[in-house]
Amino acid sequence: MEKQDFNRLMEHQLSEIKEVFLNKKPTLLLHACCAPCSSFVLERLAEVFSITIYYYNPNIHPQNEYDRRIKELDDFIHKFSLAKNINLIVPKYIPEEYFEATNVLKEEFLQKEAERGERCFRCYNFRMKKAYEFAVENNFDYFTTTLSISPHKDAKKINFIGEELEKNFMSQKNSTKYLFADFKKKNGFKRSLEISTEYGLYRQDYCGCVFSAKTNLNQL
Repeated sequence: MEKQDFNRLMEHQLSEIKEVFLNKKPTLLLHACCAPCSSFVLERLAEVFSITIYYYNPNIHPQNEYDRRIKELDDFIHKFSLAKNINLIVPKYIPEEYFEATNVLKEEFLQKEAERGERCFRCYNFRMKKAYEFAVENNFDYFTTTLSISPHKDAKKINFIGEELEKNFMSQKNSTKYLFADFKKKNGFKRSLEISTEYGLYRQDYCGCVFSAKTNLNQL
């Protein structure tokens, strides 16, 4: 994918969506990993879409961290005024799915990579694919992920995956469209920090997997 302004692409899509759907909100399945990353994204999209959050993150380690992030997200969407009527779906936590999908245990060089490398690309890909499959199976109009809100995430890779998923699923009837995004842009990340402070949200100090946790500790 060539270098693009994904925030501008999203704005164009949102304008078209408002014209097509008029007073009806299309459905959006939003893959999310935590409350802070969801905060600005929900603020930005709640006016346009009827949103369901899909929390598929078997990469998160250990389980008490995984559970803490779910609870924080669930508490937040019940408190946040713009998040009314938002559903939260949490698939079963199976960490082995992360290790199998990324092959990180066998390709040991992946374990030492800094964030934004091949390990992360594989992780984005399999989580987004799983969520996109759920969106298609349940006839959602659109799909996107909160991942691009982080300055540490590669928006180009994330949107490449989303675009490819849409192409792969387009042959199916009522296929779900991908919503391009780079939520960190236009002060999106800054706004997520403000909302996090306002609601006292727990902000984790590593992305999620055991290897990102180790990398973070090594940098302290």
